Formats: sequence, C-alpha cells, structure tokens
Amino acid sequence: MSISNFDLPKILPLLAALLLSAQAGQAETLSLGQAVAAALERNAGLAASQARVGQAEAALRQAEAGRWPTLGLALSASRSDDPLSAFGAKLGQRGVTAVDFAPAAINRPGAVDNFNTRIELQWPLYTGGLTSSRIDQAQAQSQAAQLSDAAAKQQVIQQVATAYQAVHAARAYLKVAEQSQAAAAEALRVSERLQAQGVAIKSDVLAARVNLEEAKLKQAEGRRLEAGAIDRLKLLLGRSLSEALDVAAEVQPKTLPGEEAALREQAMQEHPQLQAMRRELDAARARVAGARAGRLPQLNLVGRQDWNDNALGFDASSYTVAGMLSWRAFDGGATSAAVDQAEAAYREAAAALRQAEEGVALQVAEARRLALEAEQRIVAREAAAAQAEEAQRLVRKRYENGIVTLVELLAGQAQLDRGRADLVAARRDRVTAWIELRRAVGALSMEQGWQ
Repeated sequence: MSISNFDLPKILPLLAALLLSAQAGQAETLSLGQAVAAALERNAGLAASQARVGQAEAALRQAEAGRWPTLGLALSASRSDDPLSAFGAKLGQRGVTAVDFAPAAINRPGAVDNFNTRIELQWPLYTGGLTSSRIDQAQAQSQAAQLSDAAAKQQVIQQVATAYQAVHAARAYLKVAEQSQAAAAEALRVSERLQAQGVAIKSDVLAARVNLEEAKLKQAEGRRLEAGAIDRLKLLLGRSLSEALDVAAEVQPKTLPGEEAALREQAMQEHPQLQAMRRELDAARARVAGARAGRLPQLNLVGRQDWNDNALGFDASSYTVAGMLSWRAFDGGATSAAVDQAEAAYREAAAALRQAEEGVALQVAEARRLALEAEQRIVAREAAAAQAEEAQRLVRKRYENGIVTLVELLAGQAQLDRGRADLVAARRDRVTAWIELRRAVGALSMEQGWQ
C-alpha cells in the first residue's frame, strides 16, 4: 500500500501521539527530594549566596590574623657620594676609620656602595580594642552570611516544592478536562440518539457538538498548563527547556502543630533571616567599639635584624628592638564623627531588625490563617464536588428519558466541572499554604515536614 492511500489527517495525530509517548518514556523522573537537591546544587542565586559566605569567612581569617606579628624581608642596594649618606653607609658596614673623620674625607667622600639585608618583625601588643572589634565584626558577619544562605535555601525549597506541586495540579486540571470531554461526547451521543427517536431537536445536537468542542479546548488548555508547569520547574533546576523531565508521586507537607502565638515565637527563634539580621546587629555593635578604639593609645613591638655590606653579604650585623606607644591627641573631631556614624548605623540595624520581626510575625499569622482556611475549603469543595456529581448523574438520566432539556444537562455539567476544578485549586492552595507557613516559621527543609 502506498503512502497516498493513507488518510494523512488521521495518521498525523497518531504519529504525534506516538512521538510524545516515546519522549515521555525517555524523560527523567525526579522525586521532590531529588528536584530540591538538584536546585540547591545548580541554582544561580544560591551560588551567589555561597560566594558571599566564602567572602565573609575569608574576612574573618583576615581579621584574626591581626592578632599575630608580621614578618617582613627586605633587600636594598644603594650607591651615593652624599656626605651624610656615605658616612652612614660606612658606619652601618662597621668600616669607619680615623681617616674618615678628616674634614676633607667627610665633606667630599667618594661614592659608597651599600647592600642592606633586613628582617623585620612587627607585633601590635595593644590596639585599644580595635583588633578585637574587627574580629567580632567579621565573626558576626560570617555567621550572618551563613544564616542568609540558609534562608536562601529555604526560599529555593519553597519555589521548587510549589513548582513541583503545580505540575500535579495542572495534571489534575487536565484530568478534569478529560472527564468533561468524555461527558460532552456522551451528551452528544445521547442527543443524536434522542433526535433519531424524535425526542430531541436538531438544535440540541448542534449545542451538544459546540459543548464538545469547548471541552476539547479545555483539554488543550490543560495540556498547556502542564507543559508550562514543567518548564518552570526546569528553570528552577537549571535544566534546558528542551530536556525531557517528569515528576514522581505527589507529596504533602505536614501541618505545623501549635497555636499562632507559639508559631510566632518559634519564628522569632528559628527564622534564619532574622538570625542573620541579629548577627548583623552584633557586627554593627562591634563597629562602634572599633570606632571608639581610635580614642585609645596603641602599643607596637618592633624587632629588626640588619646586615650592611659594600657587596651582597652578611658581614656587618646589627639588631634593633623597640616598643612604640602612640596616642592621637587631636584629629579635628574625625574619631568622634566615626563613632557617631557607627552608632547611627547600629540604630539603623536595630530598627531594621524590629521591622523584620514584625513582618515575620505578620507572615506567620497570615500563612497560618490561609492554611487553616485551605483545610476547610477542601472539605467544602469535596462535598460540593460529590453533590454536583450525584446531581449531574440524576440530570443525565432524566435527559436520557426526555424529562429535562439539554440546557439543564449542560448547565449541570458546567457546575460539576467548576466543582472539580475548585477542588483541584483547593488542594493546590493547601499545599502552597503549608509550605509558606513552614518557610515563614523558618522550619522548611527536606529532612522533616513532608509525608
């Protein structure tokens, strides 16, 4: 049989269905845990957050190094006939003789070569608390960066879990659309039978066909929603949109026990972003202490070993040990201004923390109310869907017996479709609400809270 004998309009949809089936068979299927793990590994926002953690840890190591002495090595070479420099170079080389004290030799020395090799040790013994404040500040900022990273991870978990749930919600909508299409096809079949029996009129058949086309359109919309939900999940996972991907079984977050006040208190203690802001407040307090250190003296120990020679070598050896005490008596008010600036920054950080705590408390309260409302909505939607299904069953039988009109049948089916769609939305909202409540409290993780 040649290809011209095939009915192409009928063959093409079949080929497309076979192609989609083959692609689905090759798609990688991820559980929610696997999806979250992939997102935590490849998410660009988390990469930036972890880079900030590395910067803060390096800054802490740098601040802690301020407690230890520094050791420097230096080598210099010079040639000069300047009277003072030349005499000093000979003196450093321990090569001065009586001849060098003659006025002519002092005033007009020849050019003198000098190679100086030096090892120098500097140790800050007391800095007025500046070093300690810098360490405290860096330590607080390092902890804040780690806690901010934990908050960012919870945000990614929320986004992935919500996107994962959206795929299942889209498929539930698609199932509703398929049920609606099946019901529309059955209504058309019954209408055609009743018309053949002389019970229904032609307009009923036409209306049933229009209803069937509308049901097909809803199914196409359901497939679009499903594809869009999977694409959004791919983007969160850092996957290519052309990559085949599927999701495993649906999971549900566990409810959080406790009254609103207890959950708010838990959020105050566990919310990672609030904890990060508290560490930032500690850092601001340390900056105040560092600014005030400018009013106190500083004591440094210096140890130096020198070798001077007219050629590269270690012939003339000398050492120096010194303690240096410095105290800035007047700086035009610069230190006072620095203290005022640091104190103002501390007050700003404290106010931001209070505002954030109030915001988190509000988020917890709203999220808990939405979660409880979602639970109640599911009960109501389940009852409404069950009643609509039973009502439509009765209407369908009455229509088949010619008791009611097609308009009543289609109205009942539309009500049933809405009831099923509302139930899907209620179940989606329940998952979203409990995920948001866990994030608001600071208790969102893949190690606990899922079933």
